[in-house]
Amino acid sequence: MKSRLLFLSGVIIATAFASCGGNDNSNKGNAPTDSVKPAPLPPVALVAVSPSPDFPGATLTIKKVGAEKAGKDSAKVTFSFDVKNYELKLQTADNGAKNCNNSDKGQHIHFILDNGPYKPLYEPTNDVTLANDGKEHYLVAFLSRSYHESIKSKGAAVVYHFKIDEKGNLKKLDNPKTPMVIYSRPKGDYAGKDTVNLLLDFYVLNDTLSPGGYKVQAEITNQDKPTQHLTTTIDKWASNFIQNLGTGKSKVTLTLIDKDGKPVEGPQTSASREFTLKVQ
Repeated sequence: MKSRLLFLSGVIIATAFASCGGNDNSNKGNAPTDSVKPAPLPPVALVAVSPSPDFPGATLTIKKVGAEKAGKDSAKVTFSFDVKNYELKLQTADNGAKNCNNSDKGQHIHFILDNGPYKPLYEPTNDVTLANDGKEHYLVAFLSRSYHESIKSKGAAVVYHFKIDEKGNLKKLDNPKTPMVIYSRPKGDYAGKDTVNLLLDFYVLNDTLSPGGYKVQAEITNQDKPTQHLTTTIDKWASNFIQNLGTGKSKVTLTLIDKDGKPVEGPQTSASREFTLKVQ
């Protein structure tokens, strides 16, 4: 009787252990659904922007530049521009067809100081505060369509080379005659449909690009997705869309190179910008 009780107890314990899943391998080999990896993104690509409306005779000039004391060691520099044959704040006619980021405030001026991120101007004036340190500054400003593509025709851009001396006085300097590349787009944050076509746009001054001459080397990297990377050479001054970059923090570096592929020496020949792409 005692042996029978011991046998029954063992059966009960074994049954209970099995019901708790002690050695249950029934799900072995079935990967959980949340571990399925998304399909890899296609390679990063540059695609030419479709032809955009021309603006014959559109010009941008500097009407006036002035400086006034803004503090003990700084000055406020005010720029006034004159725009002709181009309407600020107007939506460019084909903005809906471009399928890229578009300003709801319309056409504007890109105001770029020392190859830094531009400020969009919807009125033809702007002021900046600078230190009285004698440092040389390079202002480049050009007309932009509402979707931020630059107007590349003659007369649509201005350059102003200057410095602010120790007394806060503005001194205009000779404009550089060497080739320059000025970074414009992409910049800032992009979300949703605006991440599909990223406008890659820049301004070339004092020369042009060609297969046998100056070129721009573009290095495009998604820093959160290292496989999404493209280094390419651009030998025609035209706008392109960056595609397939994927969401995350990204960076573009533009470098002006000569016919031998060497970086060009001189002011304003290279610039980098970081920006972020989000789902929404």
